[in-house]
Amino acid sequence: MTKKEKTSNAVQILHERYVKDDPARRASVEAERVSAQVARTIYERRTEAGLTQKELAELVGTTQSVISRLEDADYEGHSLSTLTRIAKALKQKLTVVMTAEDAEAGEMPAAAG
Repeated sequence: MTKKEKTSNAVQILHERYVKDDPARRASVEAERVSAQVARTIYERRTEAGLTQKELAELVGTTQSVISRLEDADYEGHSLSTLTRIAKALKQKLTVVMTAEDAEAGEMPAAAG
């Protein structure tokens, strides 16, 4: 029997404690990761363009509060049409990628230190 290595990596500890091999929890973590990535991308592209949320909203034809929601990692209502309008307003190309599921997809990466 091998002794389990101890770690002080909080992400690994939480992942081991709450996610482990539970498929539903793995799916939930992955959904949250995607939402956070979309929100972060919108924020980064907007700020790189030197635009405020209100200015981007005017270009997209929506309100500042909608842009604020889209930049919130907890928001789950991203629509392809809205993302396409935002990309166009920012002179960007929207690309959607699908990849095969694999055993490693739900693993939390070890923090670089």
